[in-house]
Amino acid sequence: MWLSQLTLTDGSRAVAARTGAGAHLVPGIATTRELALAALAAGRGLQAEVTTRGAGEAVDLVAALEEGRLLLPLDHEDPAHLHLTGTGLTHLGSASARDKMHASLEAGELTDSMKMFRMGLEGGKPEAGRIGAQPEWFWKGNGHNAVAPGQPLHSPGFALDAGEEPEIAGLYIVAPDGRPVRLGFALANEFSDHVTERGNYLWLAHSKLRPASFGPEMRVGDLPAHVEGTSRLIRAGRTVWEKPFLSGEANMSHSIANLEHHHFKYALFRQPGDVHVHFFGTATLSFADGIRTEAGDHFRIECPDFGLPLTNPLAVEAADPAPVAALAL
Repeated sequence: MWLSQLTLTDGSRAVAARTGAGAHLVPGIATTRELALAALAAGRGLQAEVTTRGAGEAVDLVAALEEGRLLLPLDHEDPAHLHLTGTGLTHLGSASARDKMHASLEAGELTDSMKMFRMGLEGGKPEAGRIGAQPEWFWKGNGHNAVAPGQPLHSPGFALDAGEEPEIAGLYIVAPDGRPVRLGFALANEFSDHVTERGNYLWLAHSKLRPASFGPEMRVGDLPAHVEGTSRLIRAGRTVWEKPFLSGEANMSHSIANLEHHHFKYALFRQPGDVHVHFFGTATLSFADGIRTEAGDHFRIECPDFGLPLTNPLAVEAADPAPVAALAL
């Protein structure tokens, strides 16, 4: 089953469910978060909750996407309670591009990136009930940085790069008793500034504070062991770069469970009602192939397992030469 959120033609919000080619509205529900909380209260799974409510009016998701009415598949009415986070160096092959950015000046010495990647290879998939190696972790912001499918990803004027990162994100809500609950998975563009990151690895935190998009649909259930999709950069209607990307645990150095543990082990991230979108990483970047993006480019990420493709145009904000000054009271 796939779930999505949309704005109806009358301006109201709704949730749509799709089990095959056709989609229908979920009766009596306006948001995925509301649906998840109802399922938790009833003691049943998300798919069972949708089935119990029956099939509402049929909806054309392709038309809704083209008309700009498809929303993020999961959000929060208060953006401050939606957390965008991620883990890097989690995929087989992901260390190669990173290592080139942070190559050691001393021949033969492993970079921190390679050390982190090796830790994942050796301990990222622990036996059930055990805790594995700690991954690289980063914060991308809150719901103010979450961009709906089809909407522009804005690169700030001070940015040195505006590059896509095609990957899979896990979508979560924290239950009233503080338990993290995974609702499903979605295609994601973990948009980043790779030139800033390359300048100094300690600037990784700065490079990740950029908007991100995910969806349009959320796949309910487990993540397939092997995920294979395509990432494209489209300029003036022409594809200027295209490459497959792989995900799923068969292509990862960490298990999903291990990555989830090392995120939700912090009590800060187990606040009831909060929503979390966690990006699991990628090994595919147009930046690694020498591509420089331009304003007006379109990022397109697609995979049949995740429904409709995720497309976002790139917008570049004007640079402001004046420093941001704090007002003293």
